[in-house]
Amino acid sequence: MRLIDLRSDTVTKPSQDMREYMLNAEVGDDVFSEDPTVNRLQNKIAELLGKESALFVPSGTQANQICINVHTQPGQEVIVDYNAHIFNYESGAGGMLSGIQLHPITGENGHPTTEQIEEVIRPFDDHYPQTSLICLENTHNRAGGTIFPIEEIIKISNLAKEKNLKLHLDGARLWNASVAIGIELSEYAKHFDSVSLCFSKGLGAPIGSIIVGEKDFIKKAHFYRKAYGGGMRQVGIIAAACEYALENNLNKLEVDHNNAKKLAETLDSLPGVDIDLKSVQTNLIIFDVSKLGKSASDICLLLEENGILALPFGPTKIRFVTHLDVSSDETKQTCDILLKILK
Repeated sequence: MRLIDLRSDTVTKPSQDMREYMLNAEVGDDVFSEDPTVNRLQNKIAELLGKESALFVPSGTQANQICINVHTQPGQEVIVDYNAHIFNYESGAGGMLSGIQLHPITGENGHPTTEQIEEVIRPFDDHYPQTSLICLENTHNRAGGTIFPIEEIIKISNLAKEKNLKLHLDGARLWNASVAIGIELSEYAKHFDSVSLCFSKGLGAPIGSIIVGEKDFIKKAHFYRKAYGGGMRQVGIIAAACEYALENNLNKLEVDHNNAKKLAETLDSLPGVDIDLKSVQTNLIIFDVSKLGKSASDICLLLEENGILALPFGPTKIRFVTHLDVSSDETKQTCDILLKILK
């Protein structure tokens, strides 16, 4: 029996066409900036986001941590949302690699307001760590794929400029936000000093993320990528998969969003399942099963026994993620299974 894997959009596998595209990639030594496929991808993404330059890196975590390192000095402070990926899922790397401390604040649906941020910017006093960077996340993973309102981003960007702070976007799933509400990637990016994006989630590439920013920023980022062990030599084979994904899979994200809405509506119809339909804006769904009298792990085990893989997202919460390798037919099949075993 083929399992329908809804644990994450990171479980996507390269298609046969993508593999063939990778096989034919022209390569060179990327540490010397001589890989033509990587260079083409970097130029394409920089242009797409309206930035001067871009740098291909192995992972989203490395992308974020390189940006933090370039933007800060040891002992400084970085403002993040309490539920941000940078705060929760990057192994404490900010302190370990950059010598900074994170100042988490709790925003609604993962989106802190300008007022919340301004309130925690440190005054210039020898007793305090100095605030140097604000990090936002769009879409927001732990909030269920919610989209950061562009109006608030603009206000936060203006605040950062006023306070002489840098602004970074963890845009691992920024593609999803752009497709969902029709705001161009460049419109988002112009408000940030740096943006990271991931190819190995909804776009279906096996490996790879990218950073965009101005030329001087990317030059420094190149140094930290090397220092972190991210120089990958003939990496055009991997970059080719990202290039293929960009050209062929970006326009498929809308299908994932529609499938997520169908799953969310089915879950909402089930007594004992709590879900906020307004929060299902892209391809992530988070729902609470506490009223069913079982833990999230128990429900995930029951789902697996019926052909569905899901991820416990806390003691009573479960996350579904739709993606390239889950068809509309499999989404309907999942809905039927949910109605059968949870009603």
